[in-house]
Amino acid sequence: MSLSSNEKASIYSGLAQTISINSVNGYIPLLALGVLGASNQQMGLITSLPSIIGMLALIPGAFWLNRAQSKKNFTVITTFSTRFLFMLIFFIPFFSGTLSAWLLVFIIALLNFPGALANLSWQTMIGEIIPEKRRGDFFSTRNRINNIAALIVTFGTGFFLEQYSKDSSFPYQILLLAGFGFALIEVYYLTKHKEEITIKPIEEKPKRKLSLEVFKHKPYTAFLICALLYNFAAQMAWSLFSIYQIKDAGATALWLSIFSVTNQAAQILSIKWWAKYADKYGNTMVLFVAAAGMATAPALNMLSTNLLYITAINFWTGIFVAGTNLLLFNQLLKASPEKNRANYIANYNFLLSFVGFAAPQMGVFILNQAGMHSAMNIISLVRMGAAFSFLVVALKMERKRIANAFHFRFR
Repeated sequence: MSLSSNEKASIYSGLAQTISINSVNGYIPLLALGVLGASNQQMGLITSLPSIIGMLALIPGAFWLNRAQSKKNFTVITTFSTRFLFMLIFFIPFFSGTLSAWLLVFIIALLNFPGALANLSWQTMIGEIIPEKRRGDFFSTRNRINNIAALIVTFGTGFFLEQYSKDSSFPYQILLLAGFGFALIEVYYLTKHKEEITIKPIEEKPKRKLSLEVFKHKPYTAFLICALLYNFAAQMAWSLFSIYQIKDAGATALWLSIFSVTNQAAQILSIKWWAKYADKYGNTMVLFVAAAGMATAPALNMLSTNLLYITAINFWTGIFVAGTNLLLFNQLLKASPEKNRANYIANYNFLLSFVGFAAPQMGVFILNQAGMHSAMNIISLVRMGAAFSFLVVALKMERKRIANAFHFRFR
């Protein structure tokens, strides 16, 4: 089946976005720790503070988006603003050491204002132009292509950074410029999407996104509870992984790229499997399997600081990352009614912002109180508990589908 023009535009914009972001995003912790001398507290803020800014953006975000006649144009403007602010990191090394680390924290936080709006508008736009029956196959294909690109770019940039001194800012500045170039390509292909524009009556007042009406839709509420629990548990370890790999295991830029490449390779190899079994057993049931696999990552990382071992664990984790990334988004669209979908997605992202701020701070707090090994083991247990919430919902809401799938398999 040939791809429609919208699907092609989405794949090309996603490809450019992947190249742009992976040119430098994965090395922000190395830039912060190795070049700017960031503290553990600043590392935690780099991870968590953007969520608060994103939350503030979502307060008016759904209102603005509902008023916008073209969701595509809204997505284009906010995406360009996000990428432009990210490029400002280029100038940070020109400032003094103490100030530069705080400037990085500030810019990373600030760019999440348009970034949250861009994410909200893209999710809403793509949910309208890609039919539900095509989403599983299309997004698995799109994600696989993006993962292949991320794999190549990540390894290439890691090798590039390895040619320079660990405390040199020059290679990061080169990558930022290259990333901005691909960001412009991303914006160009976003403009190529075709949407149906509905002219709204002047008297129509868009609903504010914080309406409690969205919580009356049971499939959405069930998904929301599970997704927030999972994201809290998952994001507790984000800063800790970077600190452990760089400070404890002594990973260089090349090793960080190898970790990412093996993780992305696993995603590429497994993405079709997740889409296939989600169609058969339901998103929520398969999300339980993916989330349970993710729960093992923190504890497994603590077994050794050997870089080859950590590489193998990143491959293992990548298998489950592919499932959670694909299925969480698909389930969000499925659980959100088509009418006023922007409100449902905005509520999800708004609440996710609270989680995104609190979870990394909680992770750093546990790290400071209990040490790296205990903190990671605690987080694994919390992650496993969150995974079982998906199982509970699946058994309650998708029993018939699961029973039919297993009956067909074993009859």
